[in-house]
Amino acid sequence: MKKVILMFAVGLLFTGCKSLYKEYEPTVQAPENIFGDDITRRNAGDTVTIAQLSWREFFTDPHLQQLIELALANNTDVNSARISVEKSALALKTAKLAYLPSVSLGPQGSLSKYGKNSWVKTYDLGLNALWDIDVFGSITNKKRAAKAAYLQSQLYEEAVRSNLISTVAQYYFKLLLLDREMEILIQTDSLWAASLETEKALWQNGLEEYSTAINQLESSWLTVKTEIVDTRNGIRTLENELCKLLCITPQPIARSRWNTSEDYHTSAEGLRMFESQYLRVGIPAQLLEYRPDIRMANYAMEEAFYNTQTARAAFYPSISLSGSLGWTNSAGGVISNPGSILLSLVGSLTQPIFARGQLKANLKANQLTEEDQQKKYVQTVIEAGNDVNQALTDCQAAIEKHNYFRRQVQVLHSAFIDTHYLMDNGQTSYLEVLTAQESFLSAQLNEAENLYNGAQAVIALYIALGGGSK
Repeated sequence: MKKVILMFAVGLLFTGCKSLYKEYEPTVQAPENIFGDDITRRNAGDTVTIAQLSWREFFTDPHLQQLIELALANNTDVNSARISVEKSALALKTAKLAYLPSVSLGPQGSLSKYGKNSWVKTYDLGLNALWDIDVFGSITNKKRAAKAAYLQSQLYEEAVRSNLISTVAQYYFKLLLLDREMEILIQTDSLWAASLETEKALWQNGLEEYSTAINQLESSWLTVKTEIVDTRNGIRTLENELCKLLCITPQPIARSRWNTSEDYHTSAEGLRMFESQYLRVGIPAQLLEYRPDIRMANYAMEEAFYNTQTARAAFYPSISLSGSLGWTNSAGGVISNPGSILLSLVGSLTQPIFARGQLKANLKANQLTEEDQQKKYVQTVIEAGNDVNQALTDCQAAIEKHNYFRRQVQVLHSAFIDTHYLMDNGQTSYLEVLTAQESFLSAQLNEAENLYNGAQAVIALYIALGGGSK
């Protein structure tokens, strides 16, 4: 009967031991149609996504490439992420070495004297070892958790790099926009100054009855002057912000012109980044493969799972072997000279019985963390799908508005030319000229702003799909 009970107990023990060595298997499923029904339907079967492009393939402007390379080399956030990876690698290495025994050297010696006897010298040159036996998976689960944490740190570095690339690109295209606005304002300044001189000449020759026209035109012209100052200041401010991001001293940023940038080239067909190859979304499953934050969330669930397993293993006995090997002249309290070798081996087993509720509380806390990470994973996937949906929606809106703005600029340019011709011949009032000038300026600025918004949307789509991390 005693043998049966013993065998039954051993069987239960090893059944529990086997479950503690169980490897992580994902149990949380990503939501379906994470892009939204319309986008998922349009991209069904399309296995090509812009996230597969490296940032050098996606951003082909050589000036922008140089800025991104400089940012990746100098930025402190990227450096901190790299250091976190190295720290996690050291933690993983330590967790792997936990399977090996710890060895220490502890030499000691003493002098003692009793009464009138001579001094007695004792010494002990000991080499001590302690080896924890991983019977119940505690060390294995800690190692696996450390590996999941290490992989998270690598993905965090990828996410930091991706966000940095996106920010540099956004600053760069904003600078191109401000350069374009400066060109428009300088051209407008010249044209409006000419209109003002024409109106002054008409008034002096008696062809214009009221001097109010001169005042109104001059006021609009001075407004353009102030906008030029503001735009110039905005360019300098943005350059300074970009310099801080690059970790360099304040200096002008080399860049392409609006219509010459490889990425921002405009033509009769519109913006190059609006072309179909830059708007390839792919299938929803690819989002789980390329988005660093989603993969981080998955490894966070894995780490939480192994931490829970470690907490369970704490309920089982811990087994350790210790031993010492050394040279001593004090063995068993008997002084011997010269010394001799001393060898000892000790095995110990510690079974927790009452730990004031700490083991149960630790297990429950880790189970709650595991549940929390599962919820966060689902939320991360949902947010990623929404990011893609919104970025693609913004892209489509910018594409649709581009043709309208372009036509509006053409129409208002013709109106601007015609009203000036009529004014030169005294056939229209200054109000029509003023309205035509301001409308034409506004349309030009709106067209440029829309192109910039479109470029921002394309960049957002690229990052939302997981691009830029390689």
